[in-house]
Amino acid sequence: MNRFPIRIASLIFNQAQAVLPITMDLVTQWASHALNLNLVNVNLGGMPAPMAMDDDVDYGARKAARDAARLAAAHATGVQVVPVHGLLVPRATHMDPCEQSTSYEDLRAQLSAAMQDPMIEHIVLDVDSPGGSVAGCFELADDIHAWSQQKPITAVVNYGGYSAAYALSSAASQVVVSPSSGVGSIGVIARHVDMSKRNEASGMNVTTIYAGAHKNDLSPHEPLSDQSAEFLRQMVNASYDQFVGAVSRYRGLDEQAVRDTEAQVYFGNDGLTAGLADSVEAPQSAVNRIAAEVAAARSGRKPTASPMRKASIAARAAAADCRARA
Repeated sequence: MNRFPIRIASLIFNQAQAVLPITMDLVTQWASHALNLNLVNVNLGGMPAPMAMDDDVDYGARKAARDAARLAAAHATGVQVVPVHGLLVPRATHMDPCEQSTSYEDLRAQLSAAMQDPMIEHIVLDVDSPGGSVAGCFELADDIHAWSQQKPITAVVNYGGYSAAYALSSAASQVVVSPSSGVGSIGVIARHVDMSKRNEASGMNVTTIYAGAHKNDLSPHEPLSDQSAEFLRQMVNASYDQFVGAVSRYRGLDEQAVRDTEAQVYFGNDGLTAGLADSVEAPQSAVNRIAAEVAAARSGRKPTASPMRKASIAARAAAADCRARA
């Protein structure tokens, strides 16, 4: 099975991640297995190792069938439910550490299509994600916030909206959390792997020749240098500042209040008290309520004539006017 080792490593290590720490541990252990890193300093609390992905499954066909069914339901109800599930990554990838992933670009495409579809009057983000990559997250969050000014977008947390997933949720018109669902973890984390001792134990010595003082920063073949550590620290802090600022703007919260959460996770009413959610409601009840509101709004509107019928009426009126003049 092709595991795309360079792609995997570039997504996980030496990158700012807006994700739950335990998920970071899970992904690191999975990468250890996939890349044969033999990492042992990961505490998963007895969680089982992830299973390999079956390359023979036609994921494209499955996705197309699901998308068609969702679109038909959206046109009938006026409500488009967009899943925000699993790890969040910049682009579609087959990296699958025992759960699915969602790409920011796929989300943007689905949301853009829903915004342009006049049959869709309300968008629901079905959020169940531990978060994911910082890269691409805040650009999409800004788009969601802008779109929410044109068409209502409700984030229904079902059952976890953490870190990057909360960044996207906070940009919606409203955030609904269920009594047992969690929101928050407004923080950023990064991890570096030093494989120099493993290389030494296996009799391997890696020599790197480079030009440019920072070209060898974050090399996995040597201990983390002070320069590399400072680079990674600045990356994390810059992403954290961006995260705090975004939630502050979207939710109308003071930045210090957002920082004071210290990446805490809040469940149910506690999320409401912290200002991270607008209501506490079971996910299906929230979707049913929104669909009922759209149905009521539709029934209250006067039916409008189709363009073809309007043209026919105008033609008959013009003919009658001509006869009257004659």
